Amino acid sequence: MPKKENFFNDFADKNGESDKPTKDVSRTDFPPNFVFGVATSAYQVEGASKEGGRGPSIWDAFSHTDGKILDKSNGDTAVDQYHRYKEDVELIAKLGFEAYRFSISWSRIFPDGLGTKVNEEGIAYYNNIINALLEKGIQPYVTLYHWDLPLHLHETMGGWLNKEIVKYFSIYAETCFKSFGDRVKNWMTINEPLHTAVNGYGLGRFAPGRNENSSTETYIAAHHQLLAHAAAFSIYQCKYKEKQGGQVGLVVDCEWAEANSDKIEDKIAAARRLDFQLGWYLNPIYFGEYPEVMREILGDRLPKFTEEEKKLLKNSLDFIGLNHYTSRFIAYVKESPEESDFYKAQQMERIVEWEGGELIGEKGASEWLYVVPWGIRKVLKYIAQKYNNPPVYVTENGMDDEDNDTLPLHEMLNDKLRVIYYKGYLAAVAQAIK
Repeated sequence: MPKKENFFNDFADKNGESDKPTKDVSRTDFPPNFVFGVATSAYQVEGASKEGGRGPSIWDAFSHTDGKILDKSNGDTAVDQYHRYKEDVELIAKLGFEAYRFSISWSRIFPDGLGTKVNEEGIAYYNNIINALLEKGIQPYVTLYHWDLPLHLHETMGGWLNKEIVKYFSIYAETCFKSFGDRVKNWMTINEPLHTAVNGYGLGRFAPGRNENSSTETYIAAHHQLLAHAAAFSIYQCKYKEKQGGQVGLVVDCEWAEANSDKIEDKIAAARRLDFQLGWYLNPIYFGEYPEVMREILGDRLPKFTEEEKKLLKNSLDFIGLNHYTSRFIAYVKESPEESDFYKAQQMERIVEWEGGELIGEKGASEWLYVVPWGIRKVLKYIAQKYNNPPVYVTENGMDDEDNDTLPLHEMLNDKLRVIYYKGYLAAVAQAIK
């Protein structure tokens, strides 16, 4: 494994940021086996929160708690995919996409999460979606966990803070492999475990909304998610891989961290930022241990793997799912202005302006999202070089517009900045492949 600062310095020197696309991008710019698709998650789209035998999830409880959601919205109905999935599949087919990534609601399969009794209505619902997709020639890419933990597991055992959850996740994962694996060939165990750990158990911004002990609970929740991923991967490898012929990955997220200057402290801060994002989850899988810098800074607050757990984790994925939206400049600061322990520990500041005040890119509707196409090229090349060129699916990417219901439909559809975003990011991905 390369030394953290030397690897990043060498990488940064060879990968400058000035790579704006010079022409429109087309399908021919990508290899024939490159897959184009769209993605959702269960709580965001399904609705029918009390139908079909589904039990409540932590996001049901969180979104119905006063003060948690600014506009008081929730997923009770959402876009009603539970009832309208056939229309959605038709739309995906009309757009010419080859894949649809969706997540399974754990509490639709096991309402209490415990794995004692399968909810057959839930099995039937996902069978219907999978079959409808395949009839249209669309491959299902299925995420087992996209943040919506069964509420019972949180209330009775502390959710991801309790190591017992690995056992229950394993039962759930195997039920899905057994029920759908004859047709689903691409599985993702957990989506963005970083956000569950940091925002769910550190800052309290996401369900289940904990922020009492962020200096320890953040890392415990992350640790148990990694062990759950490895356990599910092992089950598939040992019992289903040979017969079903599928593959299993983990979805991580990363905003590219670009050193704000040529100062060595800024370069090391940017490298540290990447270790706290990607390395937190990928280093245990590829190298058997958390990044050295995390172990040095966090000490006993960072859980340790047993030798048996290290063996289970090592090489426990067939591909990496990458969620990438934006990038930041990173500057070293001794005392970080960030509010959570996770960010303070990184001793860095995330900056959106060049010297002189020019923004890193045009701003989307979300306060954190800027259009920075060269960032995705750098992330992909970083992963390829640091982790020996593993298969990667970009599982999420995109930008949001300002929500303005007063505009006529034709004006809302004239989303020029989004077109610029996708042209730039697709061109950058094509460059990374070459």
